[in-house]
Amino acid sequence: MNTVTHDKALEFGNNASSIMEELLKLRPKTFLKEGDIINGVVLEKDGARVYLDLGIFGTGIIYGKEYQNARDLLKGLKEGDTVSAKIVDLENEDGLVELSVKEAGAEIAWKDIRELKESGDAIDLRISDSNKGGLVIEFKGIKGFLPASQLNSTHYPRVEGGDKDKISDELKKLVGQVLSVTILDTDSKSNKLIFTEKGTESEEIKKTIEKYKIGDTVEGEITGVVEFGIFIKIEDNLEGLAHISELDWALVENPSQLFKIGDKIKAKIIAIEGDKISLSVKALKPDPWEINKEKYKKGDIVTGKVLRLNKFGTLVLLDTGIYGLAHISEFGTEKKMRETVESGKLYIFQIAVFQPENRKLSLSFLGKEGEAPRNLKTEIEESKEEKKTEEEQSA
Repeated sequence: MNTVTHDKALEFGNNASSIMEELLKLRPKTFLKEGDIINGVVLEKDGARVYLDLGIFGTGIIYGKEYQNARDLLKGLKEGDTVSAKIVDLENEDGLVELSVKEAGAEIAWKDIRELKESGDAIDLRISDSNKGGLVIEFKGIKGFLPASQLNSTHYPRVEGGDKDKISDELKKLVGQVLSVTILDTDSKSNKLIFTEKGTESEEIKKTIEKYKIGDTVEGEITGVVEFGIFIKIEDNLEGLAHISELDWALVENPSQLFKIGDKIKAKIIAIEGDKISLSVKALKPDPWEINKEKYKKGDIVTGKVLRLNKFGTLVLLDTGIYGLAHISEFGTEKKMRETVESGKLYIFQIAVFQPENRKLSLSFLGKEGEAPRNLKTEIEESKEEKKTEEEQSA
């Protein structure tokens, strides 16, 4: 080989080697993009800078605001530790990959959160704070919320009258405790993370509940009286809830007027869902609709007690425990109704519809007890006619 040919070969070889080196430098980063999560090994800590070995992807750096944002985490690192970080910039002016540890932690946390929601697995977490609506729980740096309505019966605040300040005081008592929870709802875009304590019953409670079935009659002690019902302790660590609609066949507006904590009571199990047992007190009492299904018929004149007034009409209770509605149309207007009848007083009504199988009772208003029955509809029509005549005369 002559000298010229040899020199050209060397030049070609050197150029090829240089090109290959440049390609090797560029190639790895083509597999990365901003936002990716990558693992790196701590090479060096230099003041407010941390250098990471990213293997074939080169050297990464955490500095500036990214260092400040993750100071507490980074100060505990030492050379050789492995760190997960999020790529902020593939190549800065120094040729380094800029990284964020805090953002990577959030990404990983949300990934774990999504997986936990899909699996339904329970996790034990400590309550960090509370407010009137529920409890604050933190999971891997992400703040979440456990609404009071999602607490199981053991931890639900039993406050008579539903006083929000008292509920808040009861919830504060749970701060610092560890609860077993599952993830109910999540959305990383809006930073929404909602927990529930329901459905995380222990094996011991599961075995206890297995002893009962729907239809069983149980006896227990009232441990809580709230605006929506009463809690009944069936046995140690096992309670049931009798909803306000299941307390009596008559309308119950305030459970505390009928029940108090410490009372012994019998109830029927009407539903079992996980660790939640639903009870009915009225199921053990005679059904007035069934007992009196032959007592009434359309057209009967009855005396009824007005329970309450609303925009739909007047709710009326008969002496047999059956209650029904005198529709607002019976009075013409809500103003006229409120001028005509009062809550707690007795009035005369006529049965317009009686369907005991559907528990439906519609009434027509006739007048106050002790007065001769009157036809208010006729009075309304007469009033309309008088008003029409006055308008025609004035025109």
